[in-house]
Amino acid sequence: MTQMFDMATAAEHSELHAFTRPAGRGKLALSLLVPDIHCAGCIKRIEDSLHSHPSVTQARVNFSSKRVAVEWEAAGAKPEDFIDRIKGLGFKVYPFAAEAELERNDKPGADLLKSLAVAGFAAANIMLLSVSVWSGAAESTRVLFHWISALIALPAVVYAGRPFYRSAFAALKNRQLNMDVPISLAVILATGMSLAQTIFRSEDAYFDAAVMLLFFLLIGRYLDHMMREKARSTISHLLSLSAPGAMVIESDGQRKFRPTSEIQSGMQVFVAAGERIPVDGVILRGTSDLDRSIVTGEATPEPVSESDIVQAGIMNLTGPLELEVTASGENTFLAEMIRLMEAAEQGKADYVRLANTAARIYAPAVHIIAALTFTGWFFWTGGDAYTALLIAISVLIITCPCALGLAVPVVQTVASSRLFQNGIMLKDGAALEKLAGIDAVVFDKTGTLTLGQPKLVGELASYDRDKLAVASALARESLHPLSAALYAACSQQGIVPADISGIQEVPGNGLKGVFKGDEVRLGHLRWCGAEEAVTSEIRENVDRGYLELCFRQAGESPLLFYFEDQVKEDAHATVDRLRAAGLDLAVVSGDRPENVERLAATLGIEEAFSRQSPADKVDHIQSLEAQGRQTLMVGDGINDAPALASAHVSMAPSSASDIGRTTADFVFLGDGLRPVAEALSVARSAVALVKQNFALAILYNLIALPIAILGGASPLVAAIAMSLSSIIVTLNSLRLRLQKI
Repeated sequence: MTQMFDMATAAEHSELHAFTRPAGRGKLALSLLVPDIHCAGCIKRIEDSLHSHPSVTQARVNFSSKRVAVEWEAAGAKPEDFIDRIKGLGFKVYPFAAEAELERNDKPGADLLKSLAVAGFAAANIMLLSVSVWSGAAESTRVLFHWISALIALPAVVYAGRPFYRSAFAALKNRQLNMDVPISLAVILATGMSLAQTIFRSEDAYFDAAVMLLFFLLIGRYLDHMMREKARSTISHLLSLSAPGAMVIESDGQRKFRPTSEIQSGMQVFVAAGERIPVDGVILRGTSDLDRSIVTGEATPEPVSESDIVQAGIMNLTGPLELEVTASGENTFLAEMIRLMEAAEQGKADYVRLANTAARIYAPAVHIIAALTFTGWFFWTGGDAYTALLIAISVLIITCPCALGLAVPVVQTVASSRLFQNGIMLKDGAALEKLAGIDAVVFDKTGTLTLGQPKLVGELASYDRDKLAVASALARESLHPLSAALYAACSQQGIVPADISGIQEVPGNGLKGVFKGDEVRLGHLRWCGAEEAVTSEIRENVDRGYLELCFRQAGESPLLFYFEDQVKEDAHATVDRLRAAGLDLAVVSGDRPENVERLAATLGIEEAFSRQSPADKVDHIQSLEAQGRQTLMVGDGINDAPALASAHVSMAPSSASDIGRTTADFVFLGDGLRPVAEALSVARSAVALVKQNFALAILYNLIALPIAILGGASPLVAAIAMSLSSIIVTLNSLRLRLQKI
């Protein structure tokens, strides 16, 4: 497997060509990982630097996956040129390789969690000591507690503050300001002043303010990191569906394995049963059943034969196939799904960009206010630098955005707990705000509105019991969903399977065996020779959306079994509740028109779209977004993943595919749809509390900041005020636990 390596080594050995790829018309493209990207300022600096190169035609940073995509005129630059530019901005850079992305460990997340744990431990212990000091401890006891606090705080501040110090240093090195600069300055100054106060046996020390500041801010930083990890894991899951290569049929008939990068259109490849199809192509020879859920979302295997079209990423289940390649590599259906995912994630990053834009305004404002405060008091006191610095530190501490920073995370935590109690897992805290603002819901059909488990239509009492015993014996030997449903129905009626010999499964057709000297078959109509005998019945039941399975014994009339998917028990109630909330509803499915329209009519959903590919679903979502609609997508299949990512917000059941669960913002347990309406109720309540928290935090700053500037708050009082504002916000957030959903 290709490994990520240090850029300096790569440049020295000229190995970067292995990571470049042709982009057409004399252009090359390169994907890079920049793990230290964490704000809009980082994105802007990188993109501006790359665009300033005369050969670059496109440069884009994906905030969620921390990937940088560069495209340039091949004759005008080398990959090392762009590496050097990004490194010159103070970032670490690695070439992106799919294999390395799959194996990558989350070291940044682990470091943040360790820093959070250290800060939390230190804050808890220092606060216990501070309570005694605030209660009027004797001088000797106070000094002792200050020194103990120093011994706890100093290593904690050094260790837990590293994420902020590194970011602040990189920004200052490049003559930039970001949110981490005032944070780092406040922590360092508060700690330094506290140490000085302790050495000179002063009454006040502010170690608790410094450590608590780090603790609260690390909570927000870790939540943000987890959101980005979720986005990257989605891409990793999709990449895992890519086959590394294929068995190419050479001109002399020999089969030779070739990596996907060497496979071109027009070649012929062999795909054995149980393998994923590595390319888009047309079947030349062979019949099989395919798991096409990545395309259609339907769990039922589909039979294919010569001239049928197949796509990369589909699982070949039962028989060998020979294909003619129509697309490979970056041009396949699976590659297009990955591009759709990345485009959707890039769109979601706009929310983070808005937050960081506000942060960029806050950072210089805090510095200016603190500097003006220091200057004003320095001249007012006739050059008393100590007093001026003390008040300036109070301003930095009291304007700490802890309350603002907690306004959202605390509500997210409480809401997440409330949702979890109701079987709903919140994966992205920002999704609460998005869900609260939706005005449309788009449902997938199979596995979402329905159980995705075919059920026999009608009663078995009307069938010949002896023939049912033979059909049950054949059905028992197959994993096909329709065969499994027939066998289950027969078992419930106490029908004992007959003794059949020579049972074989014919890929793409069904099963056959010998019973009392006669051949018996269970499978497709045409394979059982029953098409002409039951044409009118077939047409009537197909119009109803039923799936059919045929049994026939040689020389006798065929038996037809019909199956339908089951609507979830609470689907009607959930749809009614969402409609009552003022939402427009639609069903978008890859299934047949008759099935989709019948289900929509049953549930009272006016809009129904059938035979929708993953790209069609994304187009539908984007068309709604273009109209200014904010859409919730509820789906479960691999084929739903791009639509789940593209939607304003998304939900998936726990029974969904790995990629469906990973992509969705919410995952709910159980087979019912009730959690969809409950999540909406919690989200709307949560957003109302967030707005209240912001109002409380702003009110606090409007009152506290003038007091600090006028010298009415020491650093200790500033720390207490900052803590109280955080406590008020937290208590207000806890009200969500008491609200009904």
